Amino acid sequence: SDWKDRRLWVTVVPIVAITFPAAVQACLWWRYRLPIGATLSVLALLLGEWINRYMNFWGWTYFPINICFPSQLVPGAILLDVILMLGGSMTLTAVAGGLGWGLIFYPSNWPVIAPLHMPVEYNGMMMTLADLSGYHYVRTGTPEYIRMVKKGTLRTFGKDVAPVS
Repeated sequence: SDWKDRRLWVTVVPIVAITFPAAVQACLWWRYRLPIGATLSVLALLLGEWINRYMNFWGWTYFPINICFPSQLVPGAILLDVILMLGGSMTLTAVAGGLGWGLIFYPSNWPVIAPLHMPVEYNGMMMTLADLSGYHYVRTGTPEYIRMVKKGTLRTFGKDVAPVS
């Protein structure tokens, strides 16, 4: 949630996440003429993701849920279904809907992440809530984690610290 992964999250996720909703949408449209395939598949995906986040991150390691929320795919799926319903063409949906999916993905996540950019003062330092949560819950591959390994400690997702030889 502190936007350390600025490349993969913004580019790879919308491209990979559109394939399964498009396949379900195509099956439901060709067989039943129901323009709800993308929204239905995205809601099922998000339900599975929340179960995964809760069981694995919170239930297994007590990692805070607000750091590991899934991205907002519902606005893009609704846009995809609306374009199919209004246009009635799979080609138009592929071109205009795919473009709309990619364009609405990034700004639709702003309202979720905006509260984490509020400034707070912690130990005399000014930082955002995202930075503060990243300071307390250090993840692998972040610069904070690398600095802690150089000091001789290894942090996991939980509260435990393991020495590094």
